[in-house]
Amino acid sequence: MSRICQINIDDTGLPTPTAEIEQERKVAMFDLLEDNSFALLARGDQTPPDGPFAMTLAIRDRRLSIMIADEAGAAITELMLSLSPFRQVVKDYYQICGSYFEAVKTMPPSQIEAIDMARRGIHNEGARLLQERLEGKAELDIDTARRLFTLICVLHFGG
Repeated sequence: MSRICQINIDDTGLPTPTAEIEQERKVAMFDLLEDNSFALLARGDQTPPDGPFAMTLAIRDRRLSIMIADEAGAAITELMLSLSPFRQVVKDYYQICGSYFEAVKTMPPSQIEAIDMARRGIHNEGARLLQERLEGKAELDIDTARRLFTLICVLHFGG
């Protein structure tokens, strides 16, 4: 399978993220570039382009734009996804993350662990949703989908 060699977030016109959101973004981008699996799928009788790919995520016209280019930066395609299916899971993810950040300050480890398990469950739900939305367009493993979902949350927060 191909991979993503570069990831950019176009947050032009979006509010400045909080320190926690900026940290989530940095970690997700680092982890994504360290280990990912992403391939574009064939459309019709065309051979799919080989990676590695440069990817830019943005919100355009209230939709998620995933711009794919080759390693040199030449545009290949743009995948547009409605944000509507992501709204509830992103909202749930932010609520549980808020609870987690507060719990770390005052709660015992057992309660923090329980909240973290719930957070991971919602994160996995978002990753599976992204895989479903990209079905027939691109193929990505669950870890890549999880990291991309985190970046979608960062964009969604601002958009």
